[in-house]
Amino acid sequence: MHLLIPSARLRQVALLAGALGAMALARMPARAATTPNPEADRLAFRAYFKQRFPAVKNGDWGNGPYAVNAGMRQQWEAIMQFPPYDFALGDGEKEFHRRFADGKTYADCFPDKGIGIRQNYPYFDTKTGKVITLGIAINRCRVANGEKPLNYQKGLMASIEAYMAHTSRGKPFDIKIPNDPRALAAYEDGRKFFYSRRGQLNFSCASCHVQAAGQRLRGDILAPALGILAAFPIYRSDWGSMGTIQRRFTSCNVQVRSVPFKPQDKTYRDLEYFLSYMSNGVPITGPGARP
Repeated sequence: MHLLIPSARLRQVALLAGALGAMALARMPARAATTPNPEADRLAFRAYFKQRFPAVKNGDWGNGPYAVNAGMRQQWEAIMQFPPYDFALGDGEKEFHRRFADGKTYADCFPDKGIGIRQNYPYFDTKTGKVITLGIAINRCRVANGEKPLNYQKGLMASIEAYMAHTSRGKPFDIKIPNDPRALAAYEDGRKFFYSRRGQLNFSCASCHVQAAGQRLRGDILAPALGILAAFPIYRSDWGSMGTIQRRFTSCNVQVRSVPFKPQDKTYRDLEYFLSYMSNGVPITGPGARP
């Protein structure tokens, strides 16, 4: 079951987002619609958040709301003495090293045996013309070795991703956009979705994570979009379990009362591609925990 935020509170956030959005857009450099330039976008994106939250250091963006709110950070540091994701991390490590029926392991499917590579995902596959997320790569590995694919949102998938993220902690996002018009189109589609409003509440991803970043929504602080994916997969208190990026994208769409896409739909993969590229240089902090 997804947690739905009361309409009255969401309307308050919408008004706040609208007011802050006008100021935010005024401060961000203009961008010609016909000349996509991902690196210029990234630099402007980063400059906006650094101006908005000047005290946040580069290595802290991956900590989301805990990087911009001192009170929440104290609570988080106390919780991290006994991280709620430890059980998943252990399960993920065990599964990662388990041998498939054919004798191979996940290590046989990835560069560097799958250790310390989380920061390179998602990537654009020039052979298929598609964005490949870590979850897709994991299921490809399983199917190629005679195993059944996993649920993309939670369970064992989240545990495997947690272990792989843990081996990459401290390594900065390093997402590439190859010299391929299809890759640029995927980036553009992700960018457009991020800024496009949808659902009955007429929210975009940017409404909360750019315009209202750092503001309070009920008991939560809205995380800045810069580095927002660095902590995934995450344990969320309202889920009571671990969840992947795909799970969070789905729940966000439900919360704004928009029909969600299927996990690993092209729209979600392109969104992840855009957000990860925007966070190039931000270190991986996953797995993480959120309220």
